[in-house]
Amino acid sequence: MKAAVGSRWTHAGGVVVRTTDGELEYLLVAASDNPGVWVLPKGHIEKGETPEAAAVREVREEAGVRAAIVARAGESKFDVDGETVRTVFFLMQYQGEVARTEGRALVWRRYKDALAQLHFENTRRILKQAHALNN
Repeated sequence: MKAAVGSRWTHAGGVVVRTTDGELEYLLVAASDNPGVWVLPKGHIEKGETPEAAAVREVREEAGVRAAIVARAGESKFDVDGETVRTVFFLMQYQGEVARTEGRALVWRRYKDALAQLHFENTRRILKQAHALNN
């Protein structure tokens, strides 16, 4: 589904962070259309849904992770099949595991490893911006 006409964002996503053994780790998921490509969880903002609610929902559906929004982390814009995808990302704090509805692979990576594993430069930029909010 597309966001309402005139809406600034079409998609929303999360940069989910947790602390393990004193180190920050970030959640990455395999892309839905290419399991060899690693991305941040994101998806369409549904009609009547806020970007924040969409980000929380997408993280839950794609990764089975319950997370709370901490701050806005940045935005990206790119074209796919002649349509512009405008995504707002939120830094989110990991709160626990829940049942997930998608069977994507997921990994938790320390910051530098996450940067290296992410496929797209705009996604790496979002992670850098989110990481800066943690320091």
